[in-house]
Amino acid sequence: MSATITEQPVKIQVSTKSVSTFKDTPGVDVKKTASVPNEVIEARSKTLFLNTHGDWRDDLVRDGYAVIKGAFSKEHAKKYQQEAFKWLKSFNNEKLDLENPETWTRENLPPVRADINVYSSYGVNHEKFLWDARMEPGVLEIFEKLWGTDQLLASFDGLNITLPNRKDQSRKSPWPHFDQSPFKGGLHCVQGILSFSEQGPNDGGLVVYRGTHKLFNEFFATQVRREDWDEFNYYEVSQEQLKWFMDRGCEEVKVNCEPGDVVIWDSRTCHWGMEPTEKSNVIRTVLYSCFTPAEFATDEALDRKKEIFEKWLGTTHWPHTDLVATSNHIPGQFDRTEPLTKPELSDKLLKLTGAKRY
Repeated sequence: MSATITEQPVKIQVSTKSVSTFKDTPGVDVKKTASVPNEVIEARSKTLFLNTHGDWRDDLVRDGYAVIKGAFSKEHAKKYQQEAFKWLKSFNNEKLDLENPETWTRENLPPVRADINVYSSYGVNHEKFLWDARMEPGVLEIFEKLWGTDQLLASFDGLNITLPNRKDQSRKSPWPHFDQSPFKGGLHCVQGILSFSEQGPNDGGLVVYRGTHKLFNEFFATQVRREDWDEFNYYEVSQEQLKWFMDRGCEEVKVNCEPGDVVIWDSRTCHWGMEPTEKSNVIRTVLYSCFTPAEFATDEALDRKKEIFEKWLGTTHWPHTDLVATSNHIPGQFDRTEPLTKPELSDKLLKLTGAKRY
């Protein structure tokens, strides 16, 4: 599957820069790291597209996303959710009552810069319960089967706790985007959500545009000026650009799932996170988690990854390149620089973090 993106046949006169970007946000430290050749990455993903698998991999290839049911037990999912709630209430915020929506206000929640309900600060990315979730055998098996190797690197992604219909927060408008740079034309990354709660039609959650991954190269080649391409792995599309995909048969899908399910999607699939509707009373609780082969990372990237881990910082979903250190805390409001409960630094965990080489 070629990753070559051809030159634009027609000159586009108007700006086609991303609608928005977060790379200049306080607490986001972007450092470009050297990458392995695209050929190494494409060789690993080739069999995914050339073969029929008879399982969720066929869904991923066809639609750009897949839902893997029961990757870990509902009991474990509920336990992880309760640990997440315990963390949420660990900021001297005794007034926060998760049974009482009247207390769901900014002043009772952890002090962070965020408008998408994601916590990536105060060491939460490395809390023991989140590493336990990442290292569930059924979770690792998905990415081992996907990439054809058990030598993986993990992202240090954030924890999403969405309190529905907060009175002090307006509902966020759709923000359809890609999490992959057009300079990476092939399959370089598959993102993941580990579900700790119900996510029905009204409960908010992932919205994907089925089939957009197949048009990723053509879109950037013909609809985005070359000077507006960015190596940063994020591009938010306009409504007019979204219509371009819909006119070519792509379809908007709200992805529903249950505790213990894992949702994965190709980073070339356009997507966004939907807010709960007024009908929802579910506290959506998920961990974003992604794994890619360790062979995709250069020594420089592994050194950077080790540094981020040792500082208990977060990253975006990219485990192996363009490692963005994230910490969206508000300085001076709460003094915590490490997890409440640190994970056991097993040989497997250290290799997943990049702190120890395979």
